[in-house]
Amino acid sequence: MKIKCLITGVTGMVGSHLADYLAKNTNWMIYGMCRWRSPLDNVKHLFKDVNEGKRIFFDYGDLLDQNSLDVLLKKIKPNYIFHLAAQSFPQTSFTHSSLTYDTNIKGTSNLLETVRKLNLNPIIHVCSSSEIFGRVPKKNLPISEDCAFHPASPYAISKVGTDLIGRYYNEAYGLKTLITRMFTHTGPRRGDVFAESSFAKQIALIEKRLIKPVIEVGNLNSLRTIADVRDAVEAYFLLVTKSNKFGETYNIGGDYFCKVSDILNFLISKSTYQNKIKIIVDKKRLRPIDADLQLPNSNKFKRNFKWRPKYKFEDTMIDLLNYWRDKIDNHGYLRR
Repeated sequence: MKIKCLITGVTGMVGSHLADYLAKNTNWMIYGMCRWRSPLDNVKHLFKDVNEGKRIFFDYGDLLDQNSLDVLLKKIKPNYIFHLAAQSFPQTSFTHSSLTYDTNIKGTSNLLETVRKLNLNPIIHVCSSSEIFGRVPKKNLPISEDCAFHPASPYAISKVGTDLIGRYYNEAYGLKTLITRMFTHTGPRRGDVFAESSFAKQIALIEKRLIKPVIEVGNLNSLRTIADVRDAVEAYFLLVTKSNKFGETYNIGGDYFCKVSDILNFLISKSTYQNKIKIIVDKKRLRPIDADLQLPNSNKFKRNFKWRPKYKFEDTMIDLLNYWRDKIDNHGYLRR
């Protein structure tokens, strides 16, 4: 019998890279859940395989529509579920808090409840976030799994709910959940609502003379640990295939840390306009509260799964910048 997996949020940055990884490194049947209105830009390179219907399939579903989850999971009966779908933009969550709570908390509960009531037995990766730790005192760095939660945005609050729901369904009903708290991960297909991707996009727009040589920024002093999304999805694969203890939580992060200003300066240094670009602070890009010390202790995950990041910071950032250059060459794009 062939192994089947379900990826919720397959059209996002992480979901699409995970589909790529599984297509290349396994012989699994890969099912991606997407909403009827989901943008498909990140997965258009998979259309041929999807149309042929051999190994990769897209199915409609919505975390807030319980019936759609019932129908989908009853049809697939997956061996593995990667629950990546979320309202994942911290800045957006300040103005769309109810949607964020509904999607991330209620949506996760709906998914796990469907697994429970259908008596399915998959291994389930529940994707939480390092944002749950929020404002961490320096004395608690690097951040370990037992660090207290201090969420600094509605998004972070919603991910606390996601995190606890994943643990609850293991303890109460025996579901095979595994919870990850991934620190900043980026690369090609990163949404432009995130700082480093916004910088890369603005630089690409400047190079095409579509906007003035001015980059709008938020808080540049925040400290971040950077991982490549392609390393992240390998970690997720190892998580579900190598685990023998469920209900566990894991911090995962890269080995490279820097201020957001360092990311910006590196990206500018790779631009043909590097000596002409001005930087201005846009108040709309500043969070009311910022999680500004994101330094993980990933030893538990590294020790248990023999995982190490492979991509260098410089390569990740160059790939991100080239991603936006290619997109703007082909489509244009508004500054956002």
